[in-house]
Amino acid sequence: MCTVYLSISPRSQLGTFIVGLFVVFFSSSLVVAETGWFSFQNGGLNTSAKAMEVKQTIQLEKKWAIELEGYGQSSPVVWRNTIYTTAVRGDNKENCIVAAHDLVSGKKKWSLTFKNPAPRESTYYVSKAAPTPVVDSHGIVSLFEGGLLVSVSHDGKVTWRRDLLDEFGELNSNHGLSSSLEHNDESVFVWIERKESPYIISVNKKSGKDNWKASGVGGTSWATPRLLNVGESQHLLLSGSGHIIGLDPATGKRLWDFTGIDGNTVPTPMPLRDGEFLIGATTGRGEGGGGNPAAFNGVIKVGLVGERWSADYFWRCEKATSSFGSPVVMNGLAYFVNRSGVLFVVDANTGHDVYSQRLVSSMWATPVKLGNALILPFKNGTLQVIAEGNEFNSLGEIKLWEDGATEGQRGSFGGPVLYAIILIEDEIIARRGDQLINIQIK
Repeated sequence: MCTVYLSISPRSQLGTFIVGLFVVFFSSSLVVAETGWFSFQNGGLNTSAKAMEVKQTIQLEKKWAIELEGYGQSSPVVWRNTIYTTAVRGDNKENCIVAAHDLVSGKKKWSLTFKNPAPRESTYYVSKAAPTPVVDSHGIVSLFEGGLLVSVSHDGKVTWRRDLLDEFGELNSNHGLSSSLEHNDESVFVWIERKESPYIISVNKKSGKDNWKASGVGGTSWATPRLLNVGESQHLLLSGSGHIIGLDPATGKRLWDFTGIDGNTVPTPMPLRDGEFLIGATTGRGEGGGGNPAAFNGVIKVGLVGERWSADYFWRCEKATSSFGSPVVMNGLAYFVNRSGVLFVVDANTGHDVYSQRLVSSMWATPVKLGNALILPFKNGTLQVIAEGNEFNSLGEIKLWEDGATEGQRGSFGGPVLYAIILIEDEIIARRGDQLINIQIK
């Protein structure tokens, strides 16, 4: 059984906020949702409601920066005026932490500490609280690489918790777990891609009980499940080395299996149009490449052939490849960033090259859309905003920490890493392993 410790800030109930309501196609249905950021890459939207429109130039100003308990590689999520983060702490990641901070001030509202069911030495080579949680009106659901799956209400009370290693066995993964959670209105999807008997489960958000359990991909993956609209239905996409599969999110039934790909271990599929998604791939260690790595990057289209579902490339990139981040699309252009920090911009309808540009650094996070511009989050802590269009045009940038800075926890080689950014209207929230940073866009 997991041990829980609760810490609550005495000022957690102070302050007022303005809630903006908007209507979006989000997850499984048309829902009225709060302004926020609800999951990894915001479910593939990779932008926020009411994102500001950018003019000729902008200013980026650091509003606040706070030290976090422990260390984490997950993205923050936001509901109303609260930012939620996950982290691990200890030489063997003995403790798993879920924390809530005020969006306006950064002050901690509460934090929960859980005992890790399966401690493992915290080294540079294994994940550290990498899965991003999901949040909705009921609360936050978080997954940790030790097998802890836990649901917490917005006021810091545990709704339910599970030990997946106790239920389904050890992870047996060389580098831990980084697949984030995906969700719809009723369910959260948990993907454990391990060496033997990989699986994905659909869990009822309210009860914590399984709706179904199905086999995983059967290949190395650090990608996240992704829901894709296909006609009047949805498919749940899983992307792992050499495979992409589509499942029925209601039953777990495998609808199709695409094998004509390589290098797709990290980028998560990004919805483009109905039945179409962008896929990124790279050729790192252990990957093939087939002579032309760019050919595995592009758009894949899902459709019926007779009475059976099928998937294949709609177009392939000519030069573009990907790294840890996923490709994104904005106003008819698709953006890919490779391992060397080169940006490739291609026509989202044809895949034809538009331009390429060497950037200031490599990138581990995925770019975020800001109205008619794109925010580039570099590994070294630099944020740069570029304009949409057929040529590279920088509108502004900021450096979140100085060269030579060190992290408060054992993080990664080469200094601090910017793992993720999210957008809430005109504010950027950046996640460093040991910090949370708020940047105001002006």
